[in-house]
Amino acid sequence: MFKAAVLTVSDRSFRGERPDAGGPLVVEILKNAGYAVTETAIVTDEKGRIEAALREPVDLIVTTGGTGFAPRDVTPEATLAVCDRLTPGIPEAMRYASMQVTNRAMLSRAAAGIRKGTLIVNLPGSPKAARENLEAVLPALAHGLEMLSGR
Repeated sequence: MFKAAVLTVSDRSFRGERPDAGGPLVVEILKNAGYAVTETAIVTDEKGRIEAALREPVDLIVTTGGTGFAPRDVTPEATLAVCDRLTPGIPEAMRYASMQVTNRAMLSRAAAGIRKGTLIVNLPGSPKAARENLEAVLPALAHGLEMLSGR
């Protein structure tokens, strides 16, 4: 069983102005897929805070939020800053699957990469889009994590 952390990136949810709908949904999907979600957090849309949260020593970190065009959407930049290697096929597959639903999927700036022994995957902040994107790649993630961990 792989250990996972879920990170919600949202100024409004961090301040308590809006409930976090995406994070709990991602937790539910991961648990149903057999992952042990050991950590959840909500952080502001600040690159340094996101980077610090992305250093959690787990097998998989899934973020939700901060992947759009808004000036404070910096989750991909924080992800790229902490990763040693990129995994471009993951966001490519998510955008492809999401394009079947809406042409706005091409506006996603989601990134994915490897930091030491951790795979980090960015999802959109919308719960609907987060579900669509995660379900598009979830079947392949376990194999990638097995390779990464040497299992």
